[in-house]
Amino acid sequence: MTAITGYTALWYASRATGVVSLLLLSLVVMLGILVNRQGRLPGLPSFAVTGLHRSLSLLAVLFIVVHVATAVIDPYVSIGLAAVVIPFVSAYKPFWLGLGAVALDLIAALMVTSLLRGRISRRFWRGIHWLAYAAWPMALVHSFGSSPDLRSGGLRALAIGCALAVGAAGLWRLASTTRQVPRAQRAAITLEGSQPAGLARQARAGEGRAR
Repeated sequence: MTAITGYTALWYASRATGVVSLLLLSLVVMLGILVNRQGRLPGLPSFAVTGLHRSLSLLAVLFIVVHVATAVIDPYVSIGLAAVVIPFVSAYKPFWLGLGAVALDLIAALMVTSLLRGRISRRFWRGIHWLAYAAWPMALVHSFGSSPDLRSGGLRALAIGCALAVGAAGLWRLASTTRQVPRAQRAAITLEGSQPAGLARQARAGEGRAR
């Protein structure tokens, strides 16, 4: 009976910390999307936004560590340490746990590059930072696939709410960025992304003469 109680506690701890981790990651991603280039949110100074983002990120990492540790320790299923960091090698639900391993690797890469930010180029750090955004959808799909709890009831509503909130934040940021760019410059910005730099400069010069 003691052993069964211990296994049940690990099972509940793994599921609960997984749900909390998904919620915290969703908040971190939303905050990262909504913050403007000056590191501010409407009504909040930059230092408050930075502190909030850092605190939520550290809290998310803490819950992820507990989630992974309890899942590995739980003897109900066999999840080796290698499956934690090497995607798709687990004997138990290899695809769904593999997505979780990819998400964990991306988060770890973001943490390491953030600690080394003063020693690496900003472009490299920013590339890893944007790549780390892929950790969130992978974590979401991993949660749905590996946990039956999120497929029905209130937890499913919570997961869908997280997805809708992040999607809404992305649409708001896209609309806000579009409003900030003058209509006359949008064609030139589009050209920069699809044509050689010389042609883009010619387009901007032509717009300047037209004005």
